[in-house]
Amino acid sequence: MAELVIAVNPDEDSRLPMLLRVPLADGDLVFRTAGTWPREKALFAYPVGLEEWPDDPVIVERVALRSCVRRGAAIDVIAARSRLNRSQLVFTRARGRDVVFWQSPRTRKQARPNVVTPSARAQGIDDLQIVVDSHEQYGYRFATQRVTTVKRALPCGDYGIVVDGQLVASVERKSLADLVSSLTGGTLRYQVGDLAALPRAVVVVEDRYSQVFTLDRVRPAVVADGLAELQIRWPNVAIVFCETRKLAEEYTYRFLAAAHAWAVAEHAAVARMSLATDEDAELDPGCAAPAPSAAEVRRWARGAGLAVAGRGRLAPEVWAAWRAAHPPSPT
Repeated sequence: MAELVIAVNPDEDSRLPMLLRVPLADGDLVFRTAGTWPREKALFAYPVGLEEWPDDPVIVERVALRSCVRRGAAIDVIAARSRLNRSQLVFTRARGRDVVFWQSPRTRKQARPNVVTPSARAQGIDDLQIVVDSHEQYGYRFATQRVTTVKRALPCGDYGIVVDGQLVASVERKSLADLVSSLTGGTLRYQVGDLAALPRAVVVVEDRYSQVFTLDRVRPAVVADGLAELQIRWPNVAIVFCETRKLAEEYTYRFLAAAHAWAVAEHAAVARMSLATDEDAELDPGCAAPAPSAAEVRRWARGAGLAVAGRGRLAPEVWAAWRAAHPPSPT
């Protein structure tokens, strides 16, 4: 019967203390790894040559296998025991490089929760218009939500809602790696400070909070303390961990729809109060609406019958015509 063998890594300078030898039909594979079997979290595995397996290994564990088969970009491992009997070595890419993770069904389920996001319209809005920052790369497409997106330069955040010419809500999107680098580098403090000037804002993280405590290139306590400090300093800007990118996209949609409904209702309430009391009651001030992109103005000009070049800078008279057709809101 084939065996999966785990031995002590003889390289004392390595940060991965174990060697994992995986039997395959076309030849054994050897990996450096951090543990003996993935239980609560996936284990990073670094592939090395077969020659790195020591001649006289210090064996930590031998696991008899019922099956060990390569399936596409993964190796399925089934142990001949009743508990903790399934795991998988997944070959993937992270931060632009090839990596391997050794994971169990439990850790895989945690990484990709088996949930179906609702299809109901958020706040009953048929077609929510979301402004996407023009610098946002690989942004959310909102393919399953009833959303129209326009790209403009936002003063803060990556996704925003404009009501009556004012930016009233914004969402800053972060992967865990981006969150950590911007926190330790100091830029996150300024980003959250800018968001705090809006009536409604949130930072959405595409991961679980528990992953903060698995970081190995920065002390987890530094990140946890930094996040807590940001929440104390700017309590009106929540930091929400949404587990996956898909769930973060769904949260962004629901948050911005709720912000739109709130802003519209607040404007109506302010108008009623102004008529009833003749006082200067106003909605919490937001930022001015972000200016349209040149592509948007070019499309508008062509529809309005104005002569406009297919590329390059727009003539000042084209911009002047657009501003005349889109006067600022009296608010």
